[in-house]
Amino acid sequence: MTREEKKAIVEDLKVRLSNADYFYIADSSELDVAAVNELRAEAFEKGVELKVVKNTLIKKALEQIEDADRYESMYEALKGPSTIMFTETSNAPAKVVKEFRKKNDKPLLKAAYIDTDVFLGDEHLETLAALKSKEELVGDIVLLLQSPAKNVLGALQSGGSTISGLVKALQEKAGAE
Repeated sequence: MTREEKKAIVEDLKVRLSNADYFYIADSSELDVAAVNELRAEAFEKGVELKVVKNTLIKKALEQIEDADRYESMYEALKGPSTIMFTETSNAPAKVVKEFRKKNDKPLLKAAYIDTDVFLGDEHLETLAALKSKEELVGDIVLLLQSPAKNVLGALQSGGSTISGLVKALQEKAGAE
């Protein structure tokens, strides 16, 4: 790889990483080509882009980002082969890794960057997979907001039929007398 190619990769990574709210770094070494292709396909289905990138290029890109000190703790994870995962949903890469590991030993989570927080190590995989996405949180809020309104409407509708039934029964009783 030439110096210009490396420079272009670092610049591309710098732009992508500085604009990313979420990205993961994983170790997918020891996976054969077929397994890596399967992982890429599963990730693509979930909206996750996988890139195998040299650690030195990732580190250079992170160091060039404004406020680069927020990524310093990730540098220790940049050892051995690394796969970087870009996503727009915070938990998608963790879910892909968790699902893929039902059949394979790898990939292992090395680090994750989620909304200014850094998670180091594979022990955080379960926590990251359990995170709710923005869409899931909005759905939960909508359901919570709808619940009281549905209860009020239900009470009004059932009360209305009870009142009309009562009035009808009183009319029939008065008519019978």
